[in-house]
Amino acid sequence: MRVVYFTHSLVSDWNHGNAHFLRGIVAELLARGHEVVAHEPRDGWSRKNLVADGGAAALADIHAAFAWMDDVVVPYAAAATLDLDQALDGADLVLVHEWNDPALVARIGQRRAAGAGLRLLFHDTHHRAASAPEEMARFDLRHYDGVLAFGEVIRRLYLDRGWCERAWTWHEAADTRVFHPPAEIPAAQPEDDLVWIGNWGDGERARELKEFLLAPARRLRLQGTIHGVRYPRRARWAIRRSRLRYGGWVANHRVPEAFARHRVTVHVPRRPYVETLPGIPTIRPFEALACGIPLVSAPWEDAEQLFRSGRDFLVARDGDEMQRRLREVLHDRDLAAELRRCGLETIAARHTCAHRVDELLAICRTLGVADEVPA
Repeated sequence: MRVVYFTHSLVSDWNHGNAHFLRGIVAELLARGHEVVAHEPRDGWSRKNLVADGGAAALADIHAAFAWMDDVVVPYAAAATLDLDQALDGADLVLVHEWNDPALVARIGQRRAAGAGLRLLFHDTHHRAASAPEEMARFDLRHYDGVLAFGEVIRRLYLDRGWCERAWTWHEAADTRVFHPPAEIPAAQPEDDLVWIGNWGDGERARELKEFLLAPARRLRLQGTIHGVRYPRRARWAIRRSRLRYGGWVANHRVPEAFARHRVTVHVPRRPYVETLPGIPTIRPFEALACGIPLVSAPWEDAEQLFRSGRDFLVARDGDEMQRRLREVLHDRDLAAELRRCGLETIAARHTCAHRVDELLAICRTLGVADEVPA
């Protein structure tokens, strides 16, 4: 099967967490013998910021970590001038991620309507369908076979608002080629207490970060690191007051090393996921559990029962409980070991990119796409 992906970026994960999952899916498809081509803008926002932050060395490091990218990623100059005849040539399945120009999304659909023999799916991995529906309504999906939504609530929104006729729930998952237990990382010994990896973004969880991360760390006098981008000066000052270090951007494939140097991590979901998107954890908990680091989460509703709350990770209802939970994990080796074991067990059983490719291929079969590996 020849798969063509249109993405904002596979190369850059700078403030672009969607790249994590997309890379895992592409790597799994390639490992199974399928052909994959991924088109992305040469001067996309994430890639430009990656180079500005980390320089050419950051790009080189990513290409070294994902050697297959050189054969898969095809950069283009501008969406308006992208040659779709060439880009779609021979495609059996086309996946169009939601961080694309709406005009390009429509053009690809029009190619399908004109008789191109391919199946076409729109892939949504963001909360805008709930938080900014006017933005998502701009996408013309009339000629798409359906939508891959990263949570049941998003799937229902697409159907209820008439944006598409068919949609499937397709959660994110851990790329276990990259995210695996610290024992598989040479010389991995925890050096500090707490690590948190996430971007400041648009202040969607500023209050929650203070309550569930910075204040407990300060009261417990923890040593540790916060990684991420777009932190304003006031946020960096709050990190210093908490006694944690601000480590800036870290390439996603380096995150397992960061987990291995710490004893616990925290999940603080953005406010839209807590208030309007029950059942969607984002990719960070998948990756943390896949690495075997104990996780304590701020409240979110696991409406789709992806995990075993209290076994795979602990939940803290407020800042005081977060402080108690962190203290327990850091001082109770048996508890930490059991969380590590259960988290790894659930990821291995249900939430790897291999599982998601199985689901994708099952969807393809319902659409009449033969998923044979090319000879």
